[in-house]
Amino acid sequence: MIALSIIALVTVVLLMGQWVRTEITAMITISALLITGILEPSEAFSGFSNQAVVTVAAMFILSSGLVRTGVVDYITVGLERMAAGRLLVLLVVTGITTSFFSAFVNNTPIVVMLVPVILAIAKHFDTAPSKLLIPISYFAILGGTCTLIGTSTNILVDSLFRGSGGPGFTFFEFASLGIPFWTIGFIYIILFSQRLLPERTLLSQLLDSKKRSSFITEMIIMARSRYPGKKLGEVFPKEKVRVLQLVRDEQVIFTPDLETELAARDAVVLEADANTINKLTDGENLAGYAVADGDRVNIKHIDLATTEAVVTPNSHFGNRALADIGLFRDYGVHLLALRRLGRQHIYRLGNMKIRSGDVLLIQSDPEGLRKLQESENVLLIEGIECSLRFPRQAPLALAIMLGVVSLSALGVFPIATMAIVGALLMLLLRCIRFRDAMNALDSSVLFLLAGTIPLGLAMDKTGMASLLAENLIQILGPWGPLVMISALYLMSNLLTEFFSNNATAVLLTPITLVVAQNMGIDPKPLLVAITFGASASFATPIGYQTNTIVFGPGGYKFSDFTRIGLPLNLLLWVTASILIPMIWPP
Repeated sequence: MIALSIIALVTVVLLMGQWVRTEITAMITISALLITGILEPSEAFSGFSNQAVVTVAAMFILSSGLVRTGVVDYITVGLERMAAGRLLVLLVVTGITTSFFSAFVNNTPIVVMLVPVILAIAKHFDTAPSKLLIPISYFAILGGTCTLIGTSTNILVDSLFRGSGGPGFTFFEFASLGIPFWTIGFIYIILFSQRLLPERTLLSQLLDSKKRSSFITEMIIMARSRYPGKKLGEVFPKEKVRVLQLVRDEQVIFTPDLETELAARDAVVLEADANTINKLTDGENLAGYAVADGDRVNIKHIDLATTEAVVTPNSHFGNRALADIGLFRDYGVHLLALRRLGRQHIYRLGNMKIRSGDVLLIQSDPEGLRKLQESENVLLIEGIECSLRFPRQAPLALAIMLGVVSLSALGVFPIATMAIVGALLMLLLRCIRFRDAMNALDSSVLFLLAGTIPLGLAMDKTGMASLLAENLIQILGPWGPLVMISALYLMSNLLTEFFSNNATAVLLTPITLVVAQNMGIDPKPLLVAITFGASASFATPIGYQTNTIVFGPGGYKFSDFTRIGLPLNLLLWVTASILIPMIWPP
């Protein structure tokens, strides 16, 4: 049990720290369970054959088919016209539309598709995108709680419940709590989002704006410029620029003295607003160059479209150095700067490792931007329109999805069966190309499930789940099942804000099943508590993928999510504590 405790702790730390890709963390977990002999090979690899993993993978393809054929786009393109210039109406219409689709389609591609639409509408309405993007993410999360296929967490808990011998959940069973959740969340967002959310501007818009927003770039001191021999503080005043590193002859000086004299070819990694960077590179005497693919591109001589790109959760760029991703080599795209949540020490900008949610300030021609967009490694949030690949197939894609939902809801076939058949039909009827279907698969989510499912199995096999359950019962048992339901929801909710919703569900499910068995109560209300607690992630930008996606385009800070999300978390916790025992008596 000690070995398993260490494995579980290392897994949690790696997932929270994001120092390595999620896929690698999953492989480390599986390898450790095999090497220590805790699980047999058939048990350790059981996650890859688990029906939850297969169902989630198929749903990624189904969702991508709907988005690529324009089924979702046909509705969202009319939002601006329906709003008729009224921001409140826009918020209401967008909220209902986003929530409805998120109940049946994976919410990540829905939000990815909506971000450029919302940015364009915000520009037309002359309002800050930050007033609209967090609400979009929240609407998607709330809508996903209403059906069995709304989120991968619902599918996962249902699969684990059935695997333990339980009856599982019906297609619309979660709606009994999901609809009240959505109603309360919807009213809260409509009433308070415009008051609690800040006004923030896109980085690329700041190039011609007086507003300030910091990002990281690298400047090279040119021999022909006026800067060699000058003091660092003269060229980069501390009131406007935060110098992170000075690199001279491959020697790195962290937070250098501002009295340091600059020399030709010095590399200065700095953080500043876009206006300051623009001034430093303006005029005949250039301060330096911007980094792109390890090569340096003269900013002054670039005459291309400037836009922003957000690194998506399933991007192949994840955990790779900026200099290694091939932006200029593969797409003809120049990297000017990067913005990210939090700070870290870096050795040159090119060595900085990319994370999901990073915002890249880039320049390229339309063809380069289009190639980058089609790679699906980033979400372009301005500067190029998204083209539909197969708009004529939209009716077929919609019919396939309706068939999957209908036959699953009526119990004719299991959801896993219908999801696979639906994904196959999407491919055979050319609603989506095979390459696009493979790109739609979020390997980080699938490997996370495949790696944590055997970890949950190991907890049950070694008795760790029973031990933790007994301690939980000893503390909360005397207060009765109602307090246990409330406590499990809160525990799940807190973990998912800094961890992962699926990993949280996997780790808590075996413990919850043992708690229910030892207390002699129905496990359903306890499982519903951890499922909804894991899905209701509103207080941080890292707890849920849709929050991460909108973080960059909205120009948000960590505290923005806490300000609006924490009260919603508390409100839904109280709601769950009251309604779960009423809907599913323990």
